[in-house]
Amino acid sequence: MTLAVIGAGFGRTGTASLKLALEHLGLGPCHHMEEVLKSPAQLAHWQAIAAGHQPDWNQVFAGFGSMVDWPGANYWRELADFYPNAKVLLSVRPEEAWWKSFSQTIQVVVRERAHIPVPHIQAAMEMGEAIVNQQTFNGASDKPSILSAYRRRIEEVRAAIPPERLLVFNVAEGWAPLCRFLGQDLPAIPFPRTNNTEEFWQHVRGGGPA
Repeated sequence: MTLAVIGAGFGRTGTASLKLALEHLGLGPCHHMEEVLKSPAQLAHWQAIAAGHQPDWNQVFAGFGSMVDWPGANYWRELADFYPNAKVLLSVRPEEAWWKSFSQTIQVVVRERAHIPVPHIQAAMEMGEAIVNQQTFNGASDKPSILSAYRRRIEEVRAAIPPERLLVFNVAEGWAPLCRFLGQDLPAIPFPRTNNTEEFWQHVRGGGPA
């Protein structure tokens, strides 16, 4: 198995819903931060990558047919080169809505990682600090800088990936553009909707932000 779809979009752009959608279309299992949060082996891969070690991407994504979300999305350029036949999926949402979601979820849990009682999740958030906060946002935490990085990601992916290989996709659009891009029939079920802010906190530590 090799990656057929590479997700280049930031977390909180509907990536959990997109994971379920790709799996329903037969392009799974789909790698997502969820896999890192439940797998010591996955965490070890990404800790090494965050520390600057050159990964064996086939080993990192062994058994996966697609990838969305951080931490993998930070390496979209390398993955697009490594898997030249894979399509690239750039998940987006209106930037103010994205900022509100990101600032109330990922930004908080990474900042408060020392208070997380589960060692594995705390270690995953340490890795997230390196890949998301440092590598993606250059250590910035303010809204203007982070939104600038959000816009820059969209611009860079559009510039680097040929249009026939790329779909810029908002999950609010539903199945039609995704299935058209992937050459799949439209499913009979509604497009998945999952992992809103409340569900995020339940998943991470069983509650809301402190």
